[in-house]
Amino acid sequence: MEEKEELIQRKKEIEEVRQMSPLVWAYIGDSIYELYIRMYLVQSTKLKPHYLHIKAIQYVKAGAQAEILRNIEEHLTEEEKEIMRRGRNAENHHLPKNASSTEYRYSTALEALIGYLYLTKQDERLKEILKLCIENGKM
Repeated sequence: MEEKEELIQRKKEIEEVRQMSPLVWAYIGDSIYELYIRMYLVQSTKLKPHYLHIKAIQYVKAGAQAEILRNIEEHLTEEEKEIMRRGRNAENHHLPKNASSTEYRYSTALEALIGYLYLTKQDERLKEILKLCIENGKM
């Protein structure tokens, strides 16, 4: 049987990913998380695009992500908590518009964790974490 090629290639070795800035992890994690939430809403509702957007914001805005992370933290491994800590403490010069700096740092931590898991091809664990995000998010 022929092996399927990934839609998006992940060519970095784990050690290369570990050496990346946590903000790079968060950059990737932001898009993975947003796509996951959008796909979840499209597959589980019959909302029109405007309402899909409004519903998605309830999950992806910084305050919501920070709350979700606090709610799922007990389910994380020590390694994942370290990844999260690195993401939270990464020096970011971006000033959040609609969130406190604490919320923004925690949302960056969640995105960093998601990005790290994605880049290191830990797909099963990534699915578990994303499922926890849905279960602990606003609906």
